[in-house]
Amino acid sequence: MNIRRRAGRPARVGLPTAACYKRDPTVAAGILRVSRLFEELDYRATPIGELSLRRRRELSLDVEVYEIKLGDEFLMSSLFTASEIALARLGLAAGDGSGLDVVVGGLGLGYTAQAVLENDATASLIVVDALEAVIDWHKSGLLPLGPGLTADPRCRFVHGDFFALSASAAGFDPDRPARLFDAVLVDIDHSPNALLAPGSAGFYHPEGLRGVASHLRPGGVFGLWSNEPPDAAFTARLAGVFARAWAEPVVFHNPLQDRDFTQTVYLAQT
Repeated sequence: MNIRRRAGRPARVGLPTAACYKRDPTVAAGILRVSRLFEELDYRATPIGELSLRRRRELSLDVEVYEIKLGDEFLMSSLFTASEIALARLGLAAGDGSGLDVVVGGLGLGYTAQAVLENDATASLIVVDALEAVIDWHKSGLLPLGPGLTADPRCRFVHGDFFALSASAAGFDPDRPARLFDAVLVDIDHSPNALLAPGSAGFYHPEGLRGVASHLRPGGVFGLWSNEPPDAAFTARLAGVFARAWAEPVVFHNPLQDRDFTQTVYLAQT
């Protein structure tokens, strides 16, 4: 899952946290309802901290917003999805052919997975996430994209550590060890230099990149989301492992701050 506080996603100063309120016993178990404008849909203890899923109304834009928090930190928002969608579209466009077998590392709110499935060339999709709660939110329909993802016969969720699977010989499909894919698209850490946890550091260096490349077919594409502008040093590192590599800036407008932000999709092809 892509757990991070993303640059360009403003802190919700003064927004009440779940700890400030008691759950209403008249509401379904596990849901905290403060008002019609705010609900905590689920709250879980996880190995990396307390994870919560919230739904609220953004009055300034008159839209419903889904957010994931880790502790007191805002991690994801359905207000800002341009770069997650771009990861899928750019990654699949970089390859050739139809009947594509795809892996997405990091389920999150589901926008990358949805964009992969919107491409008619996609034959199968495995989405790997380390947090069982996030998979549950999609399967139960708590997240709006969940029903569509779970109903699509091409899509399967795998609960596991993406980085460990990438480093293994067996790879990403527990039912078909050593299976090869046409694209592996990753949205987990903040950037190659800003990690969610230190255990993934090796993935962004040559040995780790060779590991993910080993799970790709000839001509297969590796795509990586980053919260930062393009980094020439990392692009060069990719080029040292893959046949070709490049960085695509993704610019999006933040209506809450009324300014543009730049994130990056790195692409590399075997």
